[in-house]
Amino acid sequence: MPRPDIAGHVDEARLWAAHMGLARHGALAGGGVRRLALSVEEMAARRELIEAAGALDLAVSTDPIGNLFFRMAGARDDLPPVMTGSHIDTQPVGGKFDGAFGVLAGLEVARAMREAGYVPPRPFIVAAWMNEEASRFAPGMMGSEAFAGMKPLETILAVTDDDGVTVRDALADMAAAFPDIAQGPLGFPVHAFIEAHIEQGPLLEQAQKPVGIVTGIQGSRRFRLTVRGEEAHAGTEPLSRRKDALLAALDIIAALRAKFHDPDDVVKFTVGRFDVSPNAPSVVAGQVYFSVDLRHPDWAVLKRLGDALGVIARENAAPCTVEVQEIATSPSLDFPETMVSVLEDSAAALGIGHMRLFSAAGHDARQLHYHCPAAMLFVPCAGGISHNENESATASDLAQGTRVLAEAVARLCGNEAMP
Repeated sequence: MPRPDIAGHVDEARLWAAHMGLARHGALAGGGVRRLALSVEEMAARRELIEAAGALDLAVSTDPIGNLFFRMAGARDDLPPVMTGSHIDTQPVGGKFDGAFGVLAGLEVARAMREAGYVPPRPFIVAAWMNEEASRFAPGMMGSEAFAGMKPLETILAVTDDDGVTVRDALADMAAAFPDIAQGPLGFPVHAFIEAHIEQGPLLEQAQKPVGIVTGIQGSRRFRLTVRGEEAHAGTEPLSRRKDALLAALDIIAALRAKFHDPDDVVKFTVGRFDVSPNAPSVVAGQVYFSVDLRHPDWAVLKRLGDALGVIARENAAPCTVEVQEIATSPSLDFPETMVSVLEDSAAALGIGHMRLFSAAGHDARQLHYHCPAAMLFVPCAGGISHNENESATASDLAQGTRVLAEAVARLCGNEAMP
């Protein structure tokens, strides 16, 4: 018996309404969203997703790291599931679509399956991974990293936010808010995983393609540097005697910027956080804490640059001292060609324009890649803008991407394609 047209049941208006509804939780005056991991706003968003899943008769569960799963039973319910999803936490000043699209697209695929009368041969799960963004707890991708067994759970649970709240305590608050949700184990077997996401770059828009088939993710190395000097009176301490942590930090950053300069504009060097202490107008800074985010698609290049960072920092810290801590390392990776082909063939079968591209940003699919066959698809975002209140996508592109996702999920659930 032929499989029904699941992609044809994806409803563009319904999918758009779901995005606008979820964006109410943590809405900012400028049109963006602030919804940090395990915050009150994220809990409200979780409640909305749980209600939507209940209307679709999906089983809801969580795990020890706070990932959220919505499960549709399969005809062979003992088989490992096909999974899709992303995250619903945002940057402190984020947009409506980053992460949220992958979760809402997954739920729309479940709705389309129900409307088509389709019972997948194997289970289908939509996942909302905990703390992808690292806006509250660093580093990010905690939920997918714990699920894939890439870092000990106890190490993650001990991480604190800026207010001293641990991940463990925040998860306890969430568990208290949702006492009826069952908790399962970390890292259950998965047949295949696909993450749908906005591109967060300009290539699809420039090529006028509604769907990008992601072939891999560039690597990243993330550091935290602490420069220690000595507090002193701004009016009485001679310049020759000062140990000004702020000036030393600026010297380090300037040296790193010069070292990592790339005329081909492939190296990505970012100082995104910069904290000065005591941050008082008449006091020489005694300590500066700042972040460095370093990225490149070639792991050999990224390793060489990252390995040089500590040396450069120490050479330029005088008369202060500097401590360098690498908090996250993610080598560049290529998704399996079989999974890339599933998405490509699905888009072609639906007559939806598409192109291959490499992801410049990290995503939960990076962690799932080490747990099961994984892949990603992108849809355009206006101007390539993301992590910004002006982040924007069209209802049509979101729907086209979701249709490709629906077709690919159905093929994987029905063993019409091998992951």
